[in-house]
Amino acid sequence: MSMCHVSRVFKLVALMLSVTLVGCASSLTRVDAWQGDPEGAANPAVLKAPGEIQVAAINGRSMTRFMLDDLALDYGLLPGETEVVFTYKTIWARTGVVRDGESKVHTVESDQQVVRFDAQPGAEYRFRFDKPSSRQQAEAMMADFSAAIIDSNGALVAESSKWDGASQGSASRTPLAASGGSAGSEPGSTTLERLKVLWEDATEEEKRTFLRWAFE
Repeated sequence: MSMCHVSRVFKLVALMLSVTLVGCASSLTRVDAWQGDPEGAANPAVLKAPGEIQVAAINGRSMTRFMLDDLALDYGLLPGETEVVFTYKTIWARTGVVRDGESKVHTVESDQQVVRFDAQPGAEYRFRFDKPSSRQQAEAMMADFSAAIIDSNGALVAESSKWDGASQGSASRTPLAASGGSAGSEPGSTTLERLKVLWEDATEEEKRTFLRWAFE
């Protein structure tokens, strides 16, 4: 692989990371759950999610999946009623002989959970949950898994429950660019803005196909 090709691949990866981290703040590990400049964005709350927690949506807005499942992230939240949909996932190494074609790890994952709370301006929130010491213990936890949201003082704010698929989040609090008339397609929009819109509208298979092409 030539140095020119390597440079091209790194540039593409950097571009895809910037597209994936839509609305990202100055910290590369914080993802803001909105686009544009809505009221409250100047002093957002922050929800810290460890690697075991994979946030799927905030206030009805899909959070982009990252290439690393166990990536710890901070989420910027607009103040007010907040709905977070997530799953809990842990990975455990297999013991004994692993045959060809078998996975070298066991994955333990919960049903999708939802937690709702009133996010305060500038406040910091964290997930709290029991941490299993073995795969068997993790699997036993999944039957009635629940995680709590706590504030910076450790006080309980809310507890999650199994998500029924019906979002109560307000899409207007985390506006997305609408297809057809999106900000990314308006005259004067930058190439990066248009790519952001295309990336959010792309299917998981389209994203994988693009990433394979980028590394060819």
